[in-house]
Amino acid sequence: LFAGCAALLAGGDDSDDAAPAESTTAQEEAPAEDAAADEAVEEAAVEEEAPAEEAPAEEAPAEDSGVPADHKSALKSAETYSDLMHMSKQGIFDQLTSEHGDQFSDEAAQYAIDTIDADWNKNALGSAETYADMMHMSKQGIFDQLTSEYGEKFTAEEAQYAIDTIDADWNENALESAKLYQNEMAMSPDAIHDQLTSEYGDQFTAEQADYAIENLNS
Repeated sequence: LFAGCAALLAGGDDSDDAAPAESTTAQEEAPAEDAAADEAVEEAAVEEEAPAEEAPAEEAPAEDSGVPADHKSALKSAETYSDLMHMSKQGIFDQLTSEHGDQFSDEAAQYAIDTIDADWNKNALGSAETYADMMHMSKQGIFDQLTSEYGEKFTAEEAQYAIDTIDADWNENALESAKLYQNEMAMSPDAIHDQLTSEYGDQFTAEQADYAIENLNS
């Protein structure tokens, strides 16, 4: 009996000793897991604190500081003549350099002509519309005025574009011119017809002049 009791006591002691060993192993593993979690938190914090990369600054447009002031002024004047008066390239150059005009140097005027953003065909059309609407000129008369060295100085191609594109009633222009000759100069119908068709006069066609005379008193 004593031997059996002793055996039981010995077996109970071994069981008690084994339990603390398992607890110790669990306690050793726990700190390792906590450390890994702490490292993950620290890495996330570092990523959040990292400053965003700055976007590259846009390059400032190059300044035209090398262009002389008189060249810039010539360009502004050229733009005004083009936009408001529908002048030709040669007409603007002559106006810029004229001693009775803007009196810019040839260099400044050439800079303006080379730099200006202008549609010379459109300018020719604008001039043609003015002659047709305000002065009731004929198709040929407008073409000659646009290309004349004493007139607008457009190229033949630019003038032809204007004539081909303009929306004008040449019969009505002939009639308005005829009325002017009758009312302001007291001319006879035959004399008016001759003036309308003359190559040194208005240069309307014979058909356009006939229309004007037939409707002169209507």
